Amino acid sequence: MNLALEPLADPSAPLARRNPVAKLGAALLFSLPLIATVDAFTPAVALTLELILLPFFGVRYRTLARRAAPLLLAAAGVLVSITLFAAERSGDLLFSVGPFDVTTGVLVTAAGLILRIFAVALPGIVVFATTDPTDLADALVQNAKAPARFAIGALAAFRLLPLLTEEWRALSLARRARGIDAGRNPVAKLRLFASTAFALLVGALRRGVRLAVAMDARGFDSGVPRTHARRQHFTGADTALVVAAGLASATILTLSVILGFFRPVVG
Repeated sequence: MNLALEPLADPSAPLARRNPVAKLGAALLFSLPLIATVDAFTPAVALTLELILLPFFGVRYRTLARRAAPLLLAAAGVLVSITLFAAERSGDLLFSVGPFDVTTGVLVTAAGLILRIFAVALPGIVVFATTDPTDLADALVQNAKAPARFAIGALAAFRLLPLLTEEWRALSLARRARGIDAGRNPVAKLRLFASTAFALLVGALRRGVRLAVAMDARGFDSGVPRTHARRQHFTGADTALVVAAGLASATILTLSVILGFFRPVVG
């Protein structure tokens, strides 16, 4: 498992150069309204638009596929859950799985949820693939007026995430060296996984405490106004990106209503 968090996009791409707060705000404005409906048309159009704009962010489709691969597990879980346990089974009967009838309505509902998972998650993936974490923390403090203690603390935690992979590997090798091996016993594997995860959690908490003390010792809780080594400017192009994302999301929802595909979550 690789938890590399550095940007993997072309920094010279036109939308990759935008302010991190602008990209984050645009992603939220574009993706959040998609949860207002459960139809498949709205997320399908949004996902198509996201894929069309991907080159303008400097992200390759292969990179996006690698970053979005974990979403396939969520999609598979949604498909199985809806297929087996959907309360409404409208449409034509396709086949039966034991006592469960799989109909076209069930598959349309599952497709809508799966497309929504990707349509909502992809903007966030693109933002973090095109943004340096340090620039994001600086922009949150300078442009979004987020507390420096929160932003820099989150940055420190974000930077430490890749260490979890190395620590998990070290814990596993250390236990194997001491003769602790679950073999082929699934119950023993589950117990070993739980104990290793607990040890990893304890180590992470201890490191977090040490890091918090070190940050406070360096004046992060002094209340003195902070200076910034790298200025993050919010320009007119950044505002245009946020506005365009909001307009695009509103346009997709309006088109869904006009064409009769809109199915509100409530009501």
